[in-house]
Amino acid sequence: MVKASTTSGETNGRLLELSQRDHSQATSGLYSGQTTPASPAVAPHQEDAVPAESIITQVTRKDQVPPGTRAYPVRPRDAEKSDGRSQRSGWRSRFRSLFCCGAPNAREGTYPRNQADAVIIRPPQPPTPPRYTGEAQLGPVHEADKGKKTLILDLDETLVHSSFKPIPNPDYIIPVEIEGRLVDVYVLKRPWLDEFLSEITGHFEIVVFTASLAKYADPLLDLLDQSAAVRWRLFRESCYPYEGNYVKDLACLGRELSTTIIVDNSPHSYVFQPDNAVPIGTFIDDMEDQELLDILPVLFAVEKVSDVRQHLGHHVAGLQRKSLGL
Repeated sequence: MVKASTTSGETNGRLLELSQRDHSQATSGLYSGQTTPASPAVAPHQEDAVPAESIITQVTRKDQVPPGTRAYPVRPRDAEKSDGRSQRSGWRSRFRSLFCCGAPNAREGTYPRNQADAVIIRPPQPPTPPRYTGEAQLGPVHEADKGKKTLILDLDETLVHSSFKPIPNPDYIIPVEIEGRLVDVYVLKRPWLDEFLSEITGHFEIVVFTASLAKYADPLLDLLDQSAAVRWRLFRESCYPYEGNYVKDLACLGRELSTTIIVDNSPHSYVFQPDNAVPIGTFIDDMEDQELLDILPVLFAVEKVSDVRQHLGHHVAGLQRKSLGL
C-alpha cells in the first residue's frame, strides 16, 4: 500500500505463516501474460475498513486488494508450504516478522541469519527485475516536487532501530497489536535524523519505503515526521519477495530510474537497481553515529545531474574497493 504522507499523523509461527501467505496473495498476477486488468489504486484510508479480527489490523488485507493493485508473482522458491501446521517460535521470530527486511525461508518458516562475510555491497551483475505491469506504487508527482529527484529512505536500521526488549532512553514506544494484545516496541532514532530530514526537505521528493508492516511503521512515521517532510509511505506489500528477501523494486514506483535514489542499509533491498543506491551502515545503538550527515554531500552532488546512476554507480563501486582494501 502507498500512503500519501501529508499530516503528522507473532505469539507463534501462525502469525508468520499468515503474514507471508497474505503477502504472497497480494503480489501475484500482473506480470507479462497476465489477463487481469489494472484497477484504481487503494485509497489511503481503506485500511480503516479492515476487520478487527485481521492479523494485520491496521493494513488493508492483501486478499482484499482489488485485482491490478499488486503486480508481483510468487515464484516456487518463495512460496510458503501450506500444510496447516503451525510452527513454534519465540519473540525473536515475531519481531523479525514485523520489522525485518528478510523474507521468511520457504522451507523453515523462519528468517535466515545474515552472514557478514556473504554480504556483497554491489554484485557484479544485478539480477534482471521481473517485468512489472501494474499501476505505479506512488501517486502523481505533487506540484511542489516537480523537477526534483525522488529520494527513497529505508526505515529500520537506516533511520531508526526498534526492539521488543526495553532499551534505555527510547525516543518512542509504539504499541503494536499482536494476536489481540498490545506489545510495546521501543524505538531509538539514529543520531542526526532530525537534522538530516530538515536538510533534504525541499530538495527531494521524499519517500519512506520499508519492508516492515504498516501497523508498526505508520504510527512511528507519524511521530518521526511531524513536519510532513515525507511525501509518500510504502510498506511490505509493495516489496517483491526474491530469494529470501524483500526487494524494493524501484521500477514499480512510477518515477524515472534516472531520477530515483535509494538509501538503505541492506544491499538486498536494492539488488535490482544497485546503481541507484547510496549505501549506509546498519544502525543499532551507536549514539556517535554520523552516517546520515556523511551521505548528505553525496545526495546533494546528484541533486541536479541528469542521471543519478552514472554517478552513484561509481560511488558504490568505490565503497566496495575500499572495503576490500584495494
